[in-house]
Parts: sequence; C-alpha cells; structure tokens
Amino acid sequence: MDDAIVPDRLDSDGSVAAVSASELHPLADELVAIAARLRDVADSAPKAANTPASTPDRAPRSDRRHLVLARKTYGLRRKRAAIFGNPELFGEPAWDILLDLFIAQAEDKPVSVSSACIGSAAPATTGLRWLGVLADEGLIVRENDAGDNRRVLVRLSHTGVKAMERFLEAVEASL
Repeated sequence: MDDAIVPDRLDSDGSVAAVSASELHPLADELVAIAARLRDVADSAPKAANTPASTPDRAPRSDRRHLVLARKTYGLRRKRAAIFGNPELFGEPAWDILLDLFIAQAEDKPVSVSSACIGSAAPATTGLRWLGVLADEGLIVRENDAGDNRRVLVRLSHTGVKAMERFLEAVEASL
C-alpha cells in the first residue's frame, strides 16, 4: 500500500504538516489497545440495576471463559501488529470484526456499524465490505438502533455466536 499523505498538524508557520499513513498505524494500534483496557475496566465495574435483559430473539451470551479468551486473542492481534511494525502483514478484518462483536455481545454492549469498522483494524471501506460478507454468510445481523434511527447496529447472529464458541472451545482444548 502506498504511503498516503494525511494533513495532521500545523507547522510553525501555520501551514499544514503532513503525516504519512505508516506513522498513523502505531497510533491506531495504541487506540485499539486503550479501548480493550477500557472494556476491561468497564467490565469489572458493577452493572447498573436498570440494564435491559436480553430479548428472546437475541443470540445467547457466551460464558466468561470464552469472553476472556476472545479478549486475549483480540489484544494479541493488536500487539503482534505493533511489534512487527506493519499491521498490513496480518490483515484479517473479518476475524477482527467477529472477535470484536463476540466480545461486545458477551458484555451486552451494542456495536454500531462505524464501531465495527474500527474494530476491524482496517480502513472503513474494507470494514464495510467485510460486514457485508459476514452478513451474507449469516454470521452477523444488522439492526436499526431503536434509540437513534440514524444508526445501524451489528451483532453476531445465533449462527455466528455458535461458530465463535466452537472455535474458542477448540482453542481452549488445544492449550
């Protein structure tokens, strides 16, 4: 991929300085790591009493050990990209989306399409394309946000949750 120039900051004379896309990748990885740490903190905080119960048409919540394993897997993928210095070496946006949605669903947190694209650790257009593929495969479901009609939420389908659980069980058995 070429090293596109992105305006980012002002030079001392007030002109726009340019930052290469390769300089932004480590920052993106760091933001993903911060988000994972924030999820851990939020998960350890007591849940509010008025948290809505899962509705019957929702996929089941996974058990805690799957959640922990999925978080570690997602975190290790970000760490791997940071250590090797080139996240494009390990690009698997669909897998990152599935992991991110699995974690969010286990924590009963809604995920918007734009957040899922960020979770893909790929450009937004790539994330959107993979969301379409995952929906076509029946692994995710898109739903209008009841609280904000401008937003579309995505979640794992029942099939997607079961497939992720089977994979995480296989990983767990191999350890």
